[in-house]
Parts: sequence; C-alpha cells; structure tokens
Amino acid sequence: MKVLVTGGAGYIGSHMVKLLGERGHAVVVVDDLSTGHRDAVLAGRFVEGNVGDKALMTSLLAEENIEAVVHFAGSSLVAESVANPDKYRRNNVDNTRALLEAMQAARVDKLVFSSSAAVYGEPRHLPIEESHPTEPLNPYGESKLAIERALGATNHLRHVSLRYFNAAGADPGGELGERHDPETHLIPMVLQAASGRRKDVGIYGSDYPTRDGTCVRDYVHVTDLCEAHLLALDWLARGGEKETFNLGTGTGATVLEVIEEARRQSGRDFPARREARRAGDPASLVAGRARAERVLGWRPRRSDLASIVRDAWRWEQRQR
Repeated sequence: MKVLVTGGAGYIGSHMVKLLGERGHAVVVVDDLSTGHRDAVLAGRFVEGNVGDKALMTSLLAEENIEAVVHFAGSSLVAESVANPDKYRRNNVDNTRALLEAMQAARVDKLVFSSSAAVYGEPRHLPIEESHPTEPLNPYGESKLAIERALGATNHLRHVSLRYFNAAGADPGGELGERHDPETHLIPMVLQAASGRRKDVGIYGSDYPTRDGTCVRDYVHVTDLCEAHLLALDWLARGGEKETFNLGTGTGATVLEVIEEARRQSGRDFPARREARRAGDPASLVAGRARAERVLGWRPRRSDLASIVRDAWRWEQRQR
C-alpha cells in the first residue's frame, strides 16, 4: 500500500514511518517541521509542507497515487491549547478539514486519525470504554473531538479514529524517541532527571484516591501504537468503514511507580519534589481496550512499564 503520513517527522509519526518502511509499504511524509525533526524520517519520500495547504495536498495525493492517509499532524500541548485556543482550531481542526477536502478531490478514501483520550474529559467510571461520554476539558481535547465529528459527517471516507491514552517509550532499536521542546511527558522528564539533564522531577499531587496517592495513567508503548495504526490500515483495506478505538493497556502506573522504575532501569537516584495538585488532573485514566482487540486483533506487546522505561532510557542515554 502507498501511504501518506502527515506529521511523520514527529514522535509517533516517525515511528510509524519506520514501521511502514520495514513492512514493505511505500511512504510519503508531509511535515512542516514546526515541532518535528527531518532526521527522524527514516523511510520514504519527505515533503516539507503544511497539511492545511489544500493545493499542495491535493496534487501530492494525486501525483503519488496515495491509497491511504495516516494523520498525525497537529498541535498537542494541553496547557498551550488553554493559553492559545485559536492555534489549536487552526492547526488541528481547520488544517484537517483542508486535508479531508484534498483527499476527496484526489479520490483517496482511507484515513487513520491520531485522536486522544482527551476527548473524554473527567472519567465517570473506569476503565474508559469508547461509549464513555465525550466531555473534553480543554481546547486540545475539543479539537480532537471536532475532527472526529467532521470525519463522522463525511460520506466519501472510510476512517478509523484511534484514541491514545499515554504514548510512551522509544524505538527498541534506539534510532528514534521523544524530542519535545519543551518536554511535558512524565517518563522522558523523569529519565532526564536520572541522566542529569534535569535537576529534579515534580510530583503534582500526593493525596489522590489511588494506591500511593499519585495519579495513575495508562502508558502504551509507541511501537504498540504504530502496530495498531497498521492493523487499522489493514482493516480499512479489507472493507472496514468507520470505527473508533481506544489504545491503552487496560492497566495503569502511578507517578511514584514510574519514578521507581526509572531508578531501577538507570541505576541512579534523583530528587523528586512534591507539589500541589494541578487543576484538571484526574486521579486515574485507564483505557478499556476490548474493542481494539476484538475488531483489529490488537494487543499491546511491549507496553509493560519496565519495557517502556528501558527503551526510553536507552534513547535518553543517546541524547545525553
């Protein structure tokens, strides 16, 4: 299959491009490099550009005979979305609408969309199934939900929306990993503290109703996420129409458990300071993943906490 990957120079996108290349698919990558890295694109043809450029995308889709699109491009920082909601409307919603119009013009009818568990908001119950009410708490989550709704309103696309919980880890081969600036994800921040690139790590809230008082999050290895995208492409190629899936493990790790695993994997101690809770942080977010397993045959195989931290530590050592 010939696949266009938007945002393919970013964290998850670059891992997806590598996997597609390894599995024998032809790949074209579009990324404006606003947050991505050109040297992270390890397969296929690279085109620097914005997915909101309808003329560029229409011509590229047609000239390259693209069969399917995997759409990662967009902005993804919750705090930034609160401070600058217009950016998230433009980068996530408006640009995606332009991409959908380009796909229609080029007669490309298969799309896998990178969505988020942020569409759910504060959980009413755990685990969170796909039928859980969608009540996002911030403009980032609202933008992802707006795209899902736009996809649902199309009649020319067969599509899958994948709602990630906490993407984590790095390429087991050591070629790729997280390079966000600023870094906001817990596991790379903890490992930066272990390596000495960060002086300490913050624990925001120690009085939650969890097993050790810190927040629980459902971490899923980036390579498992990419396998799910590949299975979604296969499902669409076999005639699948429209579906939404959670991507998580069905279990979770606390902040303290992540810190202790980082200490084990690195063999190093580092300071962890306790701070007050942050507004809008739910105590626990854990995915119900039965639908992805039942329909796609997806099972996370590398998403135990030890494997996630081990692979991320290998990448952090390279960065240091």
